[in-house]
Amino acid sequence: MKFETILFSCENHIAKITINRPDKLNALNATVIKELSEVFDFLSKDENTRVVIITGAGPKAFVAGADISEINRLDTISGKSFAELGQEVFNKIEKLSKPVIAMVNGFALGGGSELAWACHIRFSSGNAKFGQPEINLGIIPGYGGTQRLPRLLNQGYGYYYILTGENIDADMALKLGLVQGVFSPEELEPAVMKVATAIASKPADIVSFAMKAVHASGDFGLKEGLAYEASLFGLCCGTDNFKEGTSAFLEKRKPEFNK
Repeated sequence: MKFETILFSCENHIAKITINRPDKLNALNATVIKELSEVFDFLSKDENTRVVIITGAGPKAFVAGADISEINRLDTISGKSFAELGQEVFNKIEKLSKPVIAMVNGFALGGGSELAWACHIRFSSGNAKFGQPEINLGIIPGYGGTQRLPRLLNQGYGYYYILTGENIDADMALKLGLVQGVFSPEELEPAVMKVATAIASKPADIVSFAMKAVHASGDFGLKEGLAYEASLFGLCCGTDNFKEGTSAFLEKRKPEFNK
C-alpha cells in the first residue's frame, strides 16, 4: 500500500505503520488522518494481519502533536468537525479486533498522546515524552484525550495533566501505567517485535474474542460485561483451537493451532 504521509508494511503477520513526516516531527494533519483511516479500514478486513505496530519516523518524535497551522484556521463549526473526524479514526484503532502496539520513539504530545492512548499496548523509549499541552494553545484535547487519559489513569490525574499541560516523561509514564515498558532507543523496536511476535503466534480467532471482551470492559457495566464475557467464552469452546489447545495441554505437547 502506498501513501503520502505514512509507510506501511506487513511481514510474518505483523503490520507496521510509520507516520512519515519527520521534518514536521510527524505532526498530524488532514492527510495523515485520512490515510490512517484508510489503512485501519484495510486492517479491519485483512486476515493476514494479526498484530499492528504504529510508530513515527526519525529519532525525535512519535507524533509531536497536530498541525497547528491547520488548527489555527478553525472556527466553532469546523472545529467540531475537525475533532469528530479525528475521534472517528482513533475509535477505529481502539476498536480494532487485532492488538495495536504504540512504539513511542520520542515526543508524543497532543494528538500524539491521544493516538498512543487509543492503542491497546504502549512501549516507549527512555527519551519519550507524553502530554496534553492543548490548554496552552487556548483549546482542549479533541481526539479523545479528555476521555481516554482519565480512564487509563484516574480522574484526578486526568484533570491534572489536561489542566496544567505538563509533560509526562517515560519513567513517570511507566510508573503511572501509561506504558508497559521503557527501553533505550536501540532496544525499543526489538522489544516491541518480541511482544508482537509472541501475540501473532497465538490463535487469531481466540485473540479476537479476547480483544472484544476487553473492549467491553470500557463500554459496559460489570454485570453486562460479565454476561458478554461468558458468551464469548462459550464461543471459544466451540472452536477447533480450543479443542487443540486443551488436548495438547492434557497430552503434554505443544499445540498446533489453526491460525
